[in-house]
Order: sequence, then structure tokens, then C-alpha cells
Amino acid sequence: MSTTSVTPASGTTGPPVTALLPESELPVVARRHPWRWVGVAAVLVLLAMFVHGLATNPGWDWPTFFQFFATRTIFSALWVTVQLTVYGTVLGFVLGAVLASMRLSSSPFLQVVAWGYIWAFRSIPLIVQLLFWFNIAYLYKELSLGIPFGPEFVHFSTNNLFGPLGAAVLGLALHQAAYAAEIIRGGIISVDARQTEAAAALGIPKLRQFFRIVLPQAMRSILPNGANEVISLFKGTSIVSVMAIPELFYQVQVIYGRNSRVVPLLMVATVWYIVLTTLLSIVQYYVERRFARGTTR
Repeated sequence: MSTTSVTPASGTTGPPVTALLPESELPVVARRHPWRWVGVAAVLVLLAMFVHGLATNPGWDWPTFFQFFATRTIFSALWVTVQLTVYGTVLGFVLGAVLASMRLSSSPFLQVVAWGYIWAFRSIPLIVQLLFWFNIAYLYKELSLGIPFGPEFVHFSTNNLFGPLGAAVLGLALHQAAYAAEIIRGGIISVDARQTEAAAALGIPKLRQFFRIVLPQAMRSILPNGANEVISLFKGTSIVSVMAIPELFYQVQVIYGRNSRVVPLLMVATVWYIVLTTLLSIVQYYVERRFARGTTR
């Protein structure tokens, strides 16, 4: 309902009378957004031009794309890429959780060690780390266990310590751990410290405080950044092609090195990266929704 003032008739006295009018009698005018529609039209035109170019430009060579898109070689390379991503993610986040707990500990020694690790592995480019682990036998012919600067009890050659795939997993995991540590630490410190103080005042054990109070809230901050790191690692596995590991990008390079069909083979890798990245994004959405239960924006 709305109000309006009615003036008394001439010859009468008294204050104006307030009358109630139904809301349906009031005109409601929606706010106009002309530039929004201009932007939508511009984007649709650009999208249509892009799709038209994909369909009509012979340089994309779609017959070659479909010829190699679902071959056994590509599927085998895709499986290697998935393995590298899974191993690097699991090992990286496990080590990252340890480093994050060290950064948050009250021990200056643990804090310095964790900070030094994170500083070093974030400073050195990933490709340099991978090549270092791949060529570790060049630097150290043998490794041994024993007393420092004293007798050595066990010797083993580094030539057979791990193969190219093991070196790639080790390099990706150690690199990922440095970033995962800061993501986990940032999520934990985002939880209001007064909640743990209140839990301690109620006599709740520290371990239960962490898993029942801190971690569920920290996950809402950890998940978006963590998922970005997993997706980045999935695409970053292409860098191990310098080690001649038969992952997706390396196999694509081998194929177009033979038939000189560079663009359609690159599109094969691109589409598979898009497909799996989309699946990871869908998983991220549902996991985030689960941990966001009971919260409102």
C-alpha cells in the first residue's frame, strides 16, 4: 500500500487527509541497461565470427584433428598426464600440509625450515627443477647413508634411483608443495582465532578443535585456490615434455613432427586439456558447495 494526501474541500477546515492507495496503481518502471545489451551483442558477434572462422578456415584441418583425436596413442599419453597430475597433487598437498603446520608452529626452527623450503622452491623455475632431478646422476654418482663426515654404511647408484617418470613426479610434487603450503596456511589463518579460544574455554581438545571447527571453515578458503593449483598442475605437466616423457603434449609433438600437421595436432591437445579441466571445475563446484553448507553470502 502507498499513501497520498487529499486537501479538504473549500469551506471546510482541518488538516489534509491521508488516503491509502493499492500498490498496483503505482507505475513500476524497470531500470534500463542499454549498454549491457550493446556489450552482449558485441560478444555474440565476436563469438559468431570465431566459430565461422573455425568452420571455414582450411588451416584448422579438421579431418586430421578427428583422425588423431581418439587414437590409442593419444589415450595412452592422456593417461600419463593424468598420472602425473594425481601423483603430483597428492604428494604435493601432503607435503604442503606438513610445511603449513611447520609455518604455524611455535618453534622458530620449524618456521625457518619451512619458510626456507617455500622460498627456494617458489624461486627456482619448475623446468630447472625437473631438469635437475632428471640429471641428478650427473651431479651425484652415488648416494650413501652413514655418519656425516664419517664412515658410510650403505651405498647406492643414482643411475637407477628413479626413471624419467619418477623424476617428473618428484619435481612436480616438491614444486607443488611450496604453493600448497601457503594455500593451506592461508586457509587456516583465515578462521577467526576467537573460535578456537572459545572452544578451548569449553574444554574441547586441540585435535578436535582443528578437525571439527577450524578445518571445515578453512576448507572454504583452501578449495578455490587449491583447485586452481590442481588445474594449473594438470596443464603444467606439458613441461615434462623436455624430459621425453610420453605425456599428451610430447606425443602431439612427435606426431606433428612426422606429418607436419602442427595446428590440428595442437588442437587435439587443446581440446583434451579443455575437457579434463572442465571436469575438474565441475568437481570443484560440488566439493565447494558441500563445504559451504550452512553459510550464506
